[in-house]
Amino acid sequence: MVNLLKIARLSKSTFFHNLNNIDRRKHKDDETYNYIKTIFDSNYRKYGSPRITQELKNRGLVINHKRVERVMKEHHLSASSRPKKYHSYRGEVGVKAPNLIKRHFDNGRPYRIFGTDVTQFSIPCGKLYLSPIIDFHTREIVAYDISEHPNLNQIKRMMNKLEYDYSEELSGAILHSDQGWQYQQKWYQDKLDELGMLQSMSRKGNCLDNSPTENFFGRLKEEMFYGHEWKYESLSELKRDIVTWIDYYNNERIVSYLKDSPLRYKAKLVLMKT
Repeated sequence: MVNLLKIARLSKSTFFHNLNNIDRRKHKDDETYNYIKTIFDSNYRKYGSPRITQELKNRGLVINHKRVERVMKEHHLSASSRPKKYHSYRGEVGVKAPNLIKRHFDNGRPYRIFGTDVTQFSIPCGKLYLSPIIDFHTREIVAYDISEHPNLNQIKRMMNKLEYDYSEELSGAILHSDQGWQYQQKWYQDKLDELGMLQSMSRKGNCLDNSPTENFFGRLKEEMFYGHEWKYESLSELKRDIVTWIDYYNNERIVSYLKDSPLRYKAKLVLMKT
């Protein structure tokens, strides 16, 4: 053994130190894996190493991101994505609004800039359409409606929910959308005027100005829908899971740039003001 250590240019003390600590390091990695696996499974198996590292930190466990990445790789914990989009553009059907945000998503306060859009979920027994309103500062879904028909009644229900919960916060706020036919309707524009809100629209073919909303749709579908379409035997089952995921998203899911979930982040803002 002495000759082998000389060839490897390794001291005897270093060799035995590493030998004696193999079990300790393995136990430490096993503990780390258990923490990571719990977080991974409870977040629809869609958290990558950055979000898992952040969630560990939020729970008081400071573990180096490289170690988290290594353990996840060793245990084949990874997420995949599949993009899909429903388009509501039908040409000139009403009055279009100017673009008031031009990729300036955040002015540092909640309830100032919102985004909205409609996305489609298709399963063998039918289709559902989700229309949410997202606060661009906190990324919270402040109102939404799920319907079998992407019509103006869906938009009316969504806007009425927004008014019911946040009427005192909306004056002077911007609500941004694409040029979908729903947002060119007189009722929608009159409702914004009634609430004291300003309408903003992306230019045709440019969805970047509404990217927080698009990102939300992408995450939702990646985590609870794509790859699971087969399990839904009815639209009511699918609707139930969409509602459950939105509640999880608002309350639990980490938004990378906030380093916390939308509602936990908003609660911190309230505490900072008091």
